[in-house]
Amino acid sequence: MFVYLWGYLYSNFFRFWLKWILRQLTGKCELQRICGGLQEGSQRTLKIEYSLGLSKSKVLRNAVHVGEAEVEKCVLGIMKEKKINIQKDTGFKTSLQVCLLQISGYKKLYLEVENLRKVPYDSDNEEHEKQLIQLWNLLMPHENLKARITKQWCDIGFQGDDPKTDFRGMGMLGLVNLVYFSKHYSSEARQILSRSNHPKLGYSYAIVGINLTEMAYSLLKSGALKSHLYNLVPGFPQMKHFHQFYCYLVYEFDKFWFEEEPESIMHFNHYREKFHEKVKGLLLDYNQGLTLQNIKKP
Repeated sequence: MFVYLWGYLYSNFFRFWLKWILRQLTGKCELQRICGGLQEGSQRTLKIEYSLGLSKSKVLRNAVHVGEAEVEKCVLGIMKEKKINIQKDTGFKTSLQVCLLQISGYKKLYLEVENLRKVPYDSDNEEHEKQLIQLWNLLMPHENLKARITKQWCDIGFQGDDPKTDFRGMGMLGLVNLVYFSKHYSSEARQILSRSNHPKLGYSYAIVGINLTEMAYSLLKSGALKSHLYNLVPGFPQMKHFHQFYCYLVYEFDKFWFEEEPESIMHFNHYREKFHEKVKGLLLDYNQGLTLQNIKKP
């Protein structure tokens, strides 16, 4: 109750007067102080996003919803609204523009990921089938599929003889992620597939990969990926950046799984959630960028 009351009083009363006092002392508005006082990256962009969202000015509040093409015009509108002299603060325009591109780009990226997730796998779709076969060829280059519907799919971690049923939760997003990792990090993907066949600590590679797609998606949807993407991309994040984060999850989850040495695959959900909490903790670090290090990047 106290925390809620303090939050309400701060947002609706104390914050206004604190901003006013600081403007009188520094001659700069809150946006200028953030851009000038923090390095480019997640901490700056998150604070800009927070400040704009709480503003009493409609011009500033709407700034977090503009599209990429409207960013420059929006920045000029903010500078006019806050009476910011570009000659006195030469770096402000560029800094704010980068922040708005990141904010706008994150929203667009989520929509793109969500749209792909909603596309169901269709065995009558030639492109879908092509990607599925590509996944097999990337992971099993020395073994040919004997048929489209075959128990061989279990060799790369699907549950039955037709993988299409395993994509129901994440749709084409699950397959596209699996293919991306296998294509851009082929040796690592094959190594992890081999480790997943461990007689005691083994797990279903493809099924776990789809599960990790759900993890990446939920982190993106909740906003938890903002710190990572705002640090990684000084501008407009793209689908490839989401795929690369997924690759990080697959690589790190495999290490985590073998370090934890679960009693059996029956405890998967427990360790999956433990790994999820670990990743969320890392994402709370403003300076964190979760990428694969020391191996090739696409």
